[in-house]
Amino acid sequence: MRSDGIIVAIDGPAGVGKSTVGKLVAGRLGYRFISTGKMYRALAWKALETGAGLEDDEKLVALAGSLKWEFPRGSGPEADVSLDGRRLALELAEERVSKASSGIARLAGVRLFMRGMQREAGLNGGVVMEGRDIGTNVFPDAELKIYLDASPQARAARRTSQLRGQGLEADYAQILDFIIKRDAQDSGRKNNPLKKAEDAFYLDSTVMPRDKVVDAILELFRTRVEDLKI
Repeated sequence: MRSDGIIVAIDGPAGVGKSTVGKLVAGRLGYRFISTGKMYRALAWKALETGAGLEDDEKLVALAGSLKWEFPRGSGPEADVSLDGRRLALELAEERVSKASSGIARLAGVRLFMRGMQREAGLNGGVVMEGRDIGTNVFPDAELKIYLDASPQARAARRTSQLRGQGLEADYAQILDFIIKRDAQDSGRKNNPLKKAEDAFYLDSTVMPRDKVVDAILELFRTRVEDLKI
């Protein structure tokens, strides 16, 4: 038993709603929520700002190691990312940062560096952590593993609606194409590819409302805690 609770690992493809669901689950449990994607985006942002190469694994790891990383708690359950005392927010939402982070996330050294930080952040438990390889690589011993999935079409429709709701232009066909390509990249990469852990619970949210997904995970949590006699 970890000192602050168990680890809830949520993995799944791009655009499936891992962050939204994870934050809601963490809030209901009184746990911290950590989005590992924000760590990769933070490094990508710093690399872009400093002119570091985005394909040089060794230099990127050196850059990451030279920074002071902190994960202060925000206004809700989600941890923010701070680099050298600068708390990052809007910087991580930039399109150039998102595209750059996708590339550096394929690099073995970068992933190894991030895994170390992620393990340290969740070591004592009491955390909901989402990503692509949390249950298979970062915390293979997590007490509860969820693989959240949805069809590419459903994910593209949700993203299109979200962007348009923010007053932004969004082309469904382009978003769908990006999601399909991202799925192939994440599942086919050499280093820690996206896949369901053997002991993970599979949830297909294609036609499942968000609140039902949250309820399903909370029920799995209660059952798991009872099994562990916590």
